[in-house]
Amino acid sequence: MTKDLTNSDLDRKNILNNNIAIQEVYQQIGFFGFKHDGKFRFTKQQLAEYFEVDIRTIERIVENNRDEVIESGYEIYTGIKLKDFKDKIAEFVYRINEGVYVPDTNVGNMVQSFENELDSLSKTPQLAVFTYKSFLNVGMLLTGSERAQILRSAILDIVIDVLNQKIGGKTKYINQREEEFLPSAIREYNYRQEFTNALDYCITENKFKYAQLTDKIYKSIFKENAKEYRQILKLSTKESVRSTMYSEILDLIAGYENGFSKYLKTEFERLGRKLGLSEAILLFTNYEQITEATLIPLREKARSLMASRDLAFRDALHEKLKEYVNEVSSDDYDKFLGDRSMDLEKRLEENKEVFKRLKDR
Repeated sequence: MTKDLTNSDLDRKNILNNNIAIQEVYQQIGFFGFKHDGKFRFTKQQLAEYFEVDIRTIERIVENNRDEVIESGYEIYTGIKLKDFKDKIAEFVYRINEGVYVPDTNVGNMVQSFENELDSLSKTPQLAVFTYKSFLNVGMLLTGSERAQILRSAILDIVIDVLNQKIGGKTKYINQREEEFLPSAIREYNYRQEFTNALDYCITENKFKYAQLTDKIYKSIFKENAKEYRQILKLSTKESVRSTMYSEILDLIAGYENGFSKYLKTEFERLGRKLGLSEAILLFTNYEQITEATLIPLREKARSLMASRDLAFRDALHEKLKEYVNEVSSDDYDKFLGDRSMDLEKRLEENKEVFKRLKDR
């Protein structure tokens, strides 16, 4: 899907939450800030110079999008905090000019910009300061600047490149890179066995019973049956639906399977006979109603995670879950792309004894 960063706050937030991609953007864009309190900082003047616009244009962007820009790191320095910032800038410029400090990166433009601002900085009672993320945020909002347009294009390319480098273009199975996926998949497999055994034991012979009751579970959790889900993720008939599901979805499916299995067996024992498929489907509707209050929070979370992650990672939109789409958190990017993520084959090899014990439970 084509992303218009100037109009989509969701796409902007997803990029700014992707710390892995932001690090690569910083290296490739080459706009280096002044390191202060652990983050690179920029002034309005520096942003205006970079984007080749008037300072008032930067101020207008901030004013019209204040909450968003503040969330991405924009601050107003006053009092002691401002004095400390001014003093460190003055020291930084002095050390560069005297050759006392030779930085690793080319900061000539930044030094010149600070030198031009030192007089006004010494007099101002407050100062607008941007982090690298808020600099990018402004660039994603700013129209009428060719450099901002170039920046947006570069950001989108880098985000895609980072995703491909991390997972080799296999977004379909990005869910398997999370450390919780395999334990969840194994647990769900065991509960699936309980579920199918219960259907065999308690429902009269019908070749459609497994698919229809599985679809009832899927539609209850994320409003789609297996066929619809396959179409959205472009899965072939040979590809397993559950191998593409996130751990939280698998855990909730396991809960449904286990709960309905017990409910079905209780009804089977009460009747003293096997149920027909239509009776079992009606029984599942009753089970949904009985467990509604308990399951609502879990379903809401599952729908939001599935809809949001699939849109961000797989460029796949679940139409029936559009209202649940939110930004993807920094923690999620770390789970699936960062140091905590890993190819399934490698994770299996490193933890084969642990997973063998889980499977044998």
